[in-house]
Amino acid sequence: MRKLSLTLMAMVIAAGIAAAETVNFDDMKAGAPPPGWTATQTGSGTAKWAIEKDDSAQSKPNVLKQSGQATFPVCFKNDTNIKDGFVEVKFKPIAGKEDQGGGVIWRVRDANNYYVSRANALEDNVTIYHTVNGRRVAFKNFNTKVASGVWHTLRVEFQGSSFRVTFDGNKVIEATDTTFANAGKVGVWTKADSVILFDDFTYGSK
Repeated sequence: MRKLSLTLMAMVIAAGIAAAETVNFDDMKAGAPPPGWTATQTGSGTAKWAIEKDDSAQSKPNVLKQSGQATFPVCFKNDTNIKDGFVEVKFKPIAGKEDQGGGVIWRVRDANNYYVSRANALEDNVTIYHTVNGRRVAFKNFNTKVASGVWHTLRVEFQGSSFRVTFDGNKVIEATDTTFANAGKVGVWTKADSVILFDDFTYGSK
C-alpha cells in the first residue's frame, strides 16, 4: 500500500511539473514589452513594461521591468486560461516613493478585473485582493519583511474559492473569495510609481 501511495504521489508530482511553464524573458528583444503579452494598466497613468538586460537577473540575461507610473500597471500572458492551478514569479523592488509593490495576477478577465497578490517593500506586507471594474479590495494580508533591492519569490495556488499565498518559501496567507470563479489569464502587477524587475514567471494548471 505504501509503495502504491508513493507511486501515485510521484505521478501527481510529475503531472504537475509537466503542466508547468516558465517564462524567463531571455529570448525576447530588449527595449520592448514581451511579445504575446498585454502590457497595460488598470486606471490612469502610463505603465512602461519592457524587457531589459540586468546583471542581477535570476536567469540571465533578461528581466521584465516596469518603470512607468499608473494606478496599477499590469502585464498578462495572452495565451493562458487557467481556472485552478498556480502562478509564481521572482521579483525585485528597485524604487518608488509612493509604493514598491510587485505581484502576480490570475483569473484575469481584462485589465480591470482579476485577482492579485502582491508584496510591498515600503509597507512590509503581503496582501491578496480582487479588482472589479478597476476597484481593488483587499480580503487578507500578512505583515512580513519585504526588502528593497533584493530578489523575492511570490507564489499563489488557487483552486475553486480557496487561495494559498507563499512568500520566499513561507506560507503567509490562506483565504477564500468567490468573486472570479472562471478560468482566466495570468500575469504580473505593480502599483503607482513602483519600479520592479520580474524574472522566471511560472504557471500551471491542475
